[in-house]
Amino acid sequence: MAPVFLLLVFFGIQVGLWAYGRSVALAAAREGVALLRVVPDEQQAAAADPVVRAHVQQFAGTIGRESLLDPRASTKWNGNRTEVSVVVTGHVVSLVPGLDLTTTQRASGTVERFGNVR
Repeated sequence: MAPVFLLLVFFGIQVGLWAYGRSVALAAAREGVALLRVVPDEQQAAAADPVVRAHVQQFAGTIGRESLLDPRASTKWNGNRTEVSVVVTGHVVSLVPGLDLTTTQRASGTVERFGNVR
């Protein structure tokens, strides 16, 4: 009876770690979208892309610490540059040796365009 109980406890903890890793990946993706939405034009978007990816990866690493390992970010603009999306992928820490849990989260948003104020 005790081994089954311990197995259930470890399973519950692993599910919690997986859910937290997903949450960290989604928060990092949203952070990247917030940064990319305010880029004013295509020229600055090309320059901002590597900086935003690095910031998102650092954000995920800082917030997730050891719960989201090796976070990777990618950004994507739609064809007419009106929407941006950020995808964050990372490995969730595992209590079971050899168990590889990967999570991928995506956030997207409309690019903000500012007009002249009169």
